[in-house]
Amino acid sequence: MTVTLDAFRVRITGGVQGVGYRVWTRGQALQLGLTGWVRNEADGSVSALIIGSQGATGSMLERFWSGPAGSSVSDVKAEAANLDEVPDDFRIVR
Repeated sequence: MTVTLDAFRVRITGGVQGVGYRVWTRGQALQLGLTGWVRNEADGSVSALIIGSQGATGSMLERFWSGPAGSSVSDVKAEAANLDEVPDDFRIVR
């Protein structure tokens, strides 16, 4: 049985820096079996690449809206990403 992977580039805006959002994202992604990365952006947003099954990526896209305690998410924008290279883990990058 072949599992089809979905991949999304995601941009999360609002009060999402300085509240542990990247660490929280990594924990959620690992729970869901996702690979990819998360990073802070200079404009105060957080960007992520999430790769996994349709159910797992869908769950993560929903979870981005809640974030960790202390965060205040105003928007989550996702667009399909190219699967040229699939990471083997989920990392916090700079």
